[in-house]
Amino acid sequence: MAKGSGILILVLLAGVAAFLVAQSLPAVLAPAEDVQGGGGFVVYVWPLVFGTLLAAVIALLIATPLSVAVALFITHYAPRRLAAALGYVIDLLAAVPSIVYGLWGAYTFSIASVPFLLWLENNLGWIPLFAGPASNAGRAMLVVGAVLAIMILPIITAVAREVFLQTPKLHEEAALALGATRWEMIRMAVLPFGRSGIISGAMLGLGRALGETMAVALILSISGGVTFNLISNGNPGTIAANIALQFPEASGLDVNVLIASGLVLFLITLAINSLARYIINRRRDFSGAN
Repeated sequence: MAKGSGILILVLLAGVAAFLVAQSLPAVLAPAEDVQGGGGFVVYVWPLVFGTLLAAVIALLIATPLSVAVALFITHYAPRRLAAALGYVIDLLAAVPSIVYGLWGAYTFSIASVPFLLWLENNLGWIPLFAGPASNAGRAMLVVGAVLAIMILPIITAVAREVFLQTPKLHEEAALALGATRWEMIRMAVLPFGRSGIISGAMLGLGRALGETMAVALILSISGGVTFNLISNGNPGTIAANIALQFPEASGLDVNVLIASGLVLFLITLAINSLARYIINRRRDFSGAN
């Protein structure tokens, strides 16, 4: 049964990959002038790849330390009743549909973020990331990254929490018996043990951030260019959001171009997950019983 399930997953994955490759070939082999924008498929997809990775990296940089801190608070600091309530709330956040996050981000969070974007422009405008001019509606890449961070925070927190709870009690008690404070015990025993779990949770969250569609489409003001300016109205799009926005009206070769961009996103996700698996396997020999 288990073997059959594993084979079925591989077959489905191979089927999806074969479909994407077959439908992508016309777009990849088409003359440059036939592809939207007139520059060929690579020129078309490059800004989307850049925007996808930029939004996901921002989300990961914000969400990972917050998630680890929340997981540590739940497992090692909070009273039992409070920890149970917080765990329930975190799990509930993971069940909120992405369209709800998108609407909240577009009509509430983006507007509330405008003073912060203006502050970044006025005080840190000498840094290219915050050069401005700041978006007067909050429709900037930094805002999208923050919303994506909120979306992936429950995933990373849930994984980190379960891993931290599995830390061998002998390690924790030994550190405390040697005179370590609670934070020193966490730093020497809990975090090293849970490092691979943190990486796994971060990669799961990154996978959701890479493929997020509606939240990005509702919030981001897309110009199509490549820029590192995180607070302006001119932003690169993302692959998933571009497919969602363009596919209903696409026909002919445009459909193949969108499917080919989906293949690129598929390969990016596969590469990131493979890298995460490699990192985790390098630490597989570490055992809490040793």
